Amino acid sequence: MKSLRQHTLLLVLLFFSAVAIIKASQLPFENSYAPTPFSYNTTCINDSVFFHINADTTLIDSVLWTFGDPGTGHYDTSRSMRKPWHIYTVAGTYTVTLTVFANNTSEANVQFIRFVVPTASPFGEDTTLCVDSTLTLRGPVIPGAAYLWQDSSTLDSFVVSQEGTYKLSIDGCAIKDSINVFYTPMPTIALGRDVNLCVGEIIQLDATAQNTTYRWNTGETTPTIDVTTTGDYWVEANAQGCGLFYDTIHVNFTGTPYAFNAGTDSLLCAGETIVLDVQQPTATAYRWSTGATTPAINVNRSGDYWVFVTINGICDVLDTVRVRYNSLRDVNLGNDTTLCTGNFLVLTADYGQGSYLWQDGSKQATFYVDSPGIYYVHAQIGRCESTDSIQVSYEDTLRINLGLDTMMCSNETLILYPNGAGSSYKWQDSTSRPSFVVTQPGYYALVATNTCGRATDSIYVDFKECGCRMYFPTAFTPNGDGINDAFRPRFNCALGYYRLSIFDRWGKLFFYTTDPGVGWNGKFGTDPAPVGAYTWMVQYGDAINNKVYQQSGSITLIR
Repeated sequence: MKSLRQHTLLLVLLFFSAVAIIKASQLPFENSYAPTPFSYNTTCINDSVFFHINADTTLIDSVLWTFGDPGTGHYDTSRSMRKPWHIYTVAGTYTVTLTVFANNTSEANVQFIRFVVPTASPFGEDTTLCVDSTLTLRGPVIPGAAYLWQDSSTLDSFVVSQEGTYKLSIDGCAIKDSINVFYTPMPTIALGRDVNLCVGEIIQLDATAQNTTYRWNTGETTPTIDVTTTGDYWVEANAQGCGLFYDTIHVNFTGTPYAFNAGTDSLLCAGETIVLDVQQPTATAYRWSTGATTPAINVNRSGDYWVFVTINGICDVLDTVRVRYNSLRDVNLGNDTTLCTGNFLVLTADYGQGSYLWQDGSKQATFYVDSPGIYYVHAQIGRCESTDSIQVSYEDTLRINLGLDTMMCSNETLILYPNGAGSSYKWQDSTSRPSFVVTQPGYYALVATNTCGRATDSIYVDFKECGCRMYFPTAFTPNGDGINDAFRPRFNCALGYYRLSIFDRWGKLFFYTTDPGVGWNGKFGTDPAPVGAYTWMVQYGDAINNKVYQQSGSITLIR
């Protein structure tokens, strides 16, 4: 019978092939002609090729990599288990071999890998498109080549429809250059309706848009201009990727100067509101940027709020109030989390230069967690404050132990318990029962997972014919406490014949029974038997094969 370690090694070697099917496709720019026990990151010559074993290496004693490139001398081999590397300088197909050694057994795995010359970038410069437009990127035409884009698509072209960085590998070799594609939102160039302002006012015309250049009829090229004289004003806005956009406004100045102030800019805390009230005794009309026509408005979000106030029905004065909310976001300690025993977590309030108060009374901006519990912080800057909490739990590292391989009698059972497996585990039959009753020979295994990782253990159980056996204790305490109050046997077979006799040291018979379910209660008749040693003799027969057995021994009576 093979040892447990030999069987485990066999499972590991078989597991290589299964795991490779899953993991071989997960590395970027990886040759995926066939799933294998190891993978690699590139097929470009003159580049560092890193190899990776796609399975658990904890049971491996050592490995030997042979890169199939004898011209590199002793660099053609490596005994690095985790991530060896090699540089191929000549294009061609190479035979790469991974040999695994464990428990005086070896397993060789071979791949034939074609390394190629890197392809020059066909994409050109980064570009900007207008919203909702597309761009088709085309790879170089190479007959029989395998294409792989950044999203794992495999056509020789790619249609870009959103902003991002786009990459291509050919035959597993990544093109060194990539292209960034940006998008310009469709601009809205609106200088507003014609205005009639009081003399001395200043109006700012704003044509700001993303990815846009400007040309005003005044010769200025800024997104905004200030106007103080009567005239027609127009702007040409060139939105990159979207084209040219125009707008015009007529501004007239009349009447007499009028002193007007809409109020001071404000910085509010989250959830606060403010009332902007610009009521004027000689005003005949109001027009806010929100569309309101009342003297006052309620503001509950950041923004620049401008208002036109018509004075005596002749001309307008205007002003703008900037309302901003404290840029400090609410304190966020993160979601409730579970850590592995021995690890710690750093909680950061990140609320700026303010005051902090944690659940234990400490006042620093960060808090180190090394034990389970609920942690909270209250942060305050000026009038603005925020509170958050987090619950941290700990899980121990898994340490499964099903015991050693064992031999049982054919009519016995063995109960396996998931000791050290935590709460998330599966037996070899994929069940999660709290115990597993073994009645047949074979391998029994347990796989457990938690936040800290994965653990496995297995046991081989065999059965043999043991015959009919009976077991007696060496002492008992008939004191009425319900524990070990009677002297009786345990046995592993069906009895057809049974006689038990108990004698004191002088050979006097103190107890006799033919019922294996009846035990001696430590009395002689109705009186308690003296404390001390007694001799017992038993004769019993196996009900299945009628074989008769005889045993004898001693028992100590303790009060």
